[in-house]
Amino acid sequence: MVQFLIILALSIALIAVLRGWRRDRRLLSESRKGPQGRDAERTAALEKANEDLKASQADLQRRWQYLAEAQQLSHSGTFGWKVKSGELVWSDETYRILGLARETNPTLDLVFDRVHPQDLVRVRELSDHAAQNGMDLDIEHRILLPDGAIKYVHAVAHAGRDSSGNLEYMGVVTDITERKRAEEELQAVSRDLQESKARLEEAQGVAHVGYWDWDLETGKIIWSDETYRIFGFKPQERPMDIETVSGLIHPDDREALYRTVDEEVAVGVHPVHQHRIVRPSGEVRTVQSVTSKLWKTTHVGAEDGISREHNRLFGTVQDVTELKQAEEASHALSRDLQESKDWLEEAQRVAHLGYWVWDLETNQVIWSDETYRIFGLVPKAGSFDVSVVGEMMHPDDREAVFLTAKKAIDTETRADCEHRLFRPDGEMRVVHSLGDLRKNSQGRIQMFGTTQDITDRKRGEEALRRSQFYLSEGERLAHIGSWAYDLVTHKVLHSSDENARLYGFDPGQGPIPAERFFATQHVEDAPWVNATLERAVREGTDFYLDEYRIHHTDGSIRFLRAIGHRNASGEPGEYVGVTMDITEQKHAEQERERLRQLEADLTQELLRERAYLAEAQSLAHIGSWASNLATMHNFHLSDETYRIHGFDPRQGPIPLERFWATLHPEDQVEVRTAIENAVRAGTDYDVGDFRICRADDGQIRFLRTIGHRNPSEPGEYLGITMDITERKHAEQEREKLRQLEADLAHINRVNMMGELAAALAHEIKQPIAAAVANAGACLGFLDGERPDILEAREAATGTIGCARRAGEIIDHVRSLFKKSFPQREPVDINELIREIALLLQNDITRNSVTVHLDLSENLPEVEGDRVQLEQVLMNLMLNAIEAMHDANGDLTITSKPTDDGHSLISVSDTGVGIPADKVDQIFDTFFTTKPQGTGMGLAISRSIVESHGGRLWAASNSGRGSTFRFTLPHKV
Repeated sequence: MVQFLIILALSIALIAVLRGWRRDRRLLSESRKGPQGRDAERTAALEKANEDLKASQADLQRRWQYLAEAQQLSHSGTFGWKVKSGELVWSDETYRILGLARETNPTLDLVFDRVHPQDLVRVRELSDHAAQNGMDLDIEHRILLPDGAIKYVHAVAHAGRDSSGNLEYMGVVTDITERKRAEEELQAVSRDLQESKARLEEAQGVAHVGYWDWDLETGKIIWSDETYRIFGFKPQERPMDIETVSGLIHPDDREALYRTVDEEVAVGVHPVHQHRIVRPSGEVRTVQSVTSKLWKTTHVGAEDGISREHNRLFGTVQDVTELKQAEEASHALSRDLQESKDWLEEAQRVAHLGYWVWDLETNQVIWSDETYRIFGLVPKAGSFDVSVVGEMMHPDDREAVFLTAKKAIDTETRADCEHRLFRPDGEMRVVHSLGDLRKNSQGRIQMFGTTQDITDRKRGEEALRRSQFYLSEGERLAHIGSWAYDLVTHKVLHSSDENARLYGFDPGQGPIPAERFFATQHVEDAPWVNATLERAVREGTDFYLDEYRIHHTDGSIRFLRAIGHRNASGEPGEYVGVTMDITEQKHAEQERERLRQLEADLTQELLRERAYLAEAQSLAHIGSWASNLATMHNFHLSDETYRIHGFDPRQGPIPLERFWATLHPEDQVEVRTAIENAVRAGTDYDVGDFRICRADDGQIRFLRTIGHRNPSEPGEYLGITMDITERKHAEQEREKLRQLEADLAHINRVNMMGELAAALAHEIKQPIAAAVANAGACLGFLDGERPDILEAREAATGTIGCARRAGEIIDHVRSLFKKSFPQREPVDINELIREIALLLQNDITRNSVTVHLDLSENLPEVEGDRVQLEQVLMNLMLNAIEAMHDANGDLTITSKPTDDGHSLISVSDTGVGIPADKVDQIFDTFFTTKPQGTGMGLAISRSIVESHGGRLWAASNSGRGSTFRFTLPHKV
């Protein structure tokens, strides 16, 4: 309407200017028709009229431009209609709106041709009615363009009279197509919003979840229908305020709930709480409330029109009563599982519930935002094909889920299933889905449902199972059994495994009747035990059986103690309790009585033991102490601690700083830093191999000190200090012994040279003989009349190769007997076995021995000294060959990996074997069964294997001979 008024005003102004311009032109024309001899005044008037005409023309042109620009911007065109003559005048924008060219002559019939057929009758009737009575026009209708496009227009016209008194209209036509489309879209959004609201109400009903909105300034509270139902009201039964809601909160929960919510809202977090409510009927329900962060809205005051900010809170409330009741029922038999109960309640605290709609005709699915988040996706508008959901399901669950949905559709029942899904990031979640059939507003069949992320609940259930296992293990270790029993019906409701074991029964045999438990009672205790139980049932009280005896199934007498608690929520005779085996406790009491008789003797013995301890510390050079290393205060110092540092215990207390002062100057910084770091970190420490200069004689001693922190007092440590000077000297002596052992091993290898001389000669003889033959051939090729240089070169090359082979054999034997320090490197055991077998070939042939190699393929390498391992293999194989001298025996060497990361090598012979009384002595130093033996070979071999982290042992075969086996760890 505002656009029409603006354009109408411009049009009126333009008409006024146009009329002035016509008047000036008429005056000018009349002046030109008059006599040429008019006077100067007439001429001046005409010139002025001509100038006014030009000014009017310029102003008219400018106003036309303004009008055209305004019409184009507002999609509004002007028109004029002389009713009597039917003449129409259109602006350029009117032509554009009607889709006509500017040169087209406008007529009413042309206008009616553009009117949409469904609106034509109404438009004609209105135009006829206006032509008859001269009323103003205001109409909206559609026009149909030649290309099929439809536009919405709004025409407004004002009736008037021209100078002749004839009826004419001046008006504005506006293209309102975009506005109409926006209105249609708004209506569609409104419909979608209404449908979403209906879905939300349905989801709230299925999940028992309602929402609320609280204006903190006015105290006004808005509840959803489901919230009213949860609190026991009919939907929208009455207005709500904070006082009414507070009165519905259980008195025991009210103060803590509001205090906690206020604190959490103040720090900007989402409060989530479970609490009880009391419905108007008196029924107590448990709900879970989730509250949003504090947010603000702006309201304009109705009285003063001033905008004010209101603080608001929004939240949801879910009825979890049945869930809580299920939790309490599952924990009724074990109140000691409180910690597990807390875990389970924490896992159930967050609902994570989303809804979905599945159109069964189009297979399109619509998700709520929470459903998107459950599936790990970003919420978005619109629908998608149900196959997308299937792709995100776990492959093992997909078929079962769709079969459940099909069955629910065929039988028109609720779909209920749990299944797994994979989020886009690969995370697997477990969800619980419910779905019901329904028809939407268009009558289309849909399945509406909810999906709840129950991953945390599943994890909580797994934690509960673990806790039950822990409880069972705790009962077993403590010899405490739990049970539930009806003393009226004599029915065992529950008996833990440990409870059955206390009586000697096997829990794996299934439920045990009550008669079997009572049959174990000691005949002297049965009367008072049964009387106590009967009195407890009669009076409805708990019972306590302090000590009673039973006959265990193994024949022994056991002492038990039982505590029974009446289950007030169960049947009159229903009790839950525990039974403890106190047999050991009874024995302990008897022992304590005996110990009390010996108390005086023990006191004296303690004094003697204290003296023994002091003497032992003196002999072992170990002193004890207790100090606060932060305050530098000593609580206790044994006499030996004084003596270790060169002080006289009779001097009395000595400050801690004087002990620090005995530290060797080169070790002082390192020792003090290590201890100070431990004190700051509050940890134990173990500082070894540091030196002191004794206070009395300045002698340098090696010490080790160990300190254990007292957690109840900062800086307080208990510890010992050991004089390890003699141990240091012993280590030096052991190093000398290790060197002697290496020398002895070298001597052993040298002794073996005599036995290998023949093999060495045989091995060297072959390449030397081949070298001589090649050299002779070379001379023959050169002595002829025509020397054959190529053949001579080839023979000479062969000579060099044979000489190199002989040198390699000598180097290999030299390395075996060379005195050097062990060099660890990766060693292929199978290759080593083959080399030693080849080296001992002469001995093998001479003693008529057949060698069998059973070597595992792809055997991992070991980390070791090649020469030492060769010595072990050679020693074992030579011993085996000698044991089968001229006996046509079999020598079998095997290798294979073990399950614990080792290689197992065995050397087996069919010789004379090991005498049964000598098996434990063969590895002793200087022990031998051979006439010329030194008794060092096997001792050195075992020492080498053990230094490599392995083990060497021997055993007699079931038939003839013996087998030596050793293991070596694989290379890491």
